[in-house]
Amino acid sequence: MSYESVDKLQNALGDTIFTHTKDRKKAAGRALGTLVEIVTFYLIKSWGLYDYLSIERGLAEYGNPDIKHNVEYSLHPLLKRFEVKMPKSTRTINSKNVLSQIESQKIISLQGYEEKKNQLFRGDGVLRNACNIANSSISSLFINYGGEDDEAYFIIVYEQHLSPFAIFECKRVGIEEGMNKGPQTIEKAKQGAYVARTSSSLQKIRNNDGELYGIIYREDGDFLVAPYTELMERIIYSDDIELLRRFILTIGVVSNHGNWFTAENQNKEMKVLAQSYDWLLFLTDRGLSQFIERFLLSDAKEFELVRSAFEASYAPNKKRNQFTKVQMNIYADKILTGHFQNNLAEIEGWFNVIAPNNKNIEDLKSELQELTSKNWIKILS
Repeated sequence: MSYESVDKLQNALGDTIFTHTKDRKKAAGRALGTLVEIVTFYLIKSWGLYDYLSIERGLAEYGNPDIKHNVEYSLHPLLKRFEVKMPKSTRTINSKNVLSQIESQKIISLQGYEEKKNQLFRGDGVLRNACNIANSSISSLFINYGGEDDEAYFIIVYEQHLSPFAIFECKRVGIEEGMNKGPQTIEKAKQGAYVARTSSSLQKIRNNDGELYGIIYREDGDFLVAPYTELMERIIYSDDIELLRRFILTIGVVSNHGNWFTAENQNKEMKVLAQSYDWLLFLTDRGLSQFIERFLLSDAKEFELVRSAFEASYAPNKKRNQFTKVQMNIYADKILTGHFQNNLAEIEGWFNVIAPNNKNIEDLKSELQELTSKNWIKILS
């Protein structure tokens, strides 16, 4: 099975999964946006960053905390990680039950935490990714499934600081029939650019020659100015507490479908995003097509449960989603997690690096790994 473009794939999805909708191509287009988020999620997970991950958390602007923006994914310092055993007699793995176990076992103090009413599994076998169970003024508690034996479930609990060190945002716009460009393309580019430019203590400026520089302030009001990528690397690979404390690495993920063009042929919207995010990754038509063909449109037996979960989420009589970045069928999650981990080099090849210039995806992974290794308790104290 092979398709010439994502547009052809969108039509194929419309003619198979979305035949019951009023505008099947538009419905398929919205699903494609969700798929870009899911590909990004499993890429992050395959990089070993799941314990640092939050989904749709509010991000305060640097120096202007009254304004917050929800971002698809944010990575936060990991403060603690431990395991809680939940008896098999426990009917539901939810925030109340896990917090009760933590309190009874005296693992950590829950003073100052407010419960966030979430459950890890729904009764229909759907897993909640980055399941937040409690928040305090400085940190959040999350849970994840860690396995089971005959007597108990093993639940991983991890505490994250509220201040992120990196964010990922996904942007995709399709073309409507009879149009040369999606009507919301520039608006989505502006939204992404605004969040990217206002989130971090490292800010962008230009000199008279149009060269991009960075500026970052110290606590005493002194500041550093240097070429942007050079200053960004200096911060990431330093142990300077003042420089790291409010720094956030911003990563954008865009997909094509006619509006963003390509890495070599950028339109205005792509250029806006490339100069706003620290990193801009381009999920190619080939990459998105391979994901859809492999998991959703082929007859491969090994991916049958992924197809079933996707189709159930878009069925005319569907009750709840089970194929999104937040709610994912547990069997589909296991298949996708394993496939991405076992084929990581191929999947990383689905992405082109638009910005920074002369960088590759291995450089991004190294920067994220460096940020996870910092002594954030000392930095943020």
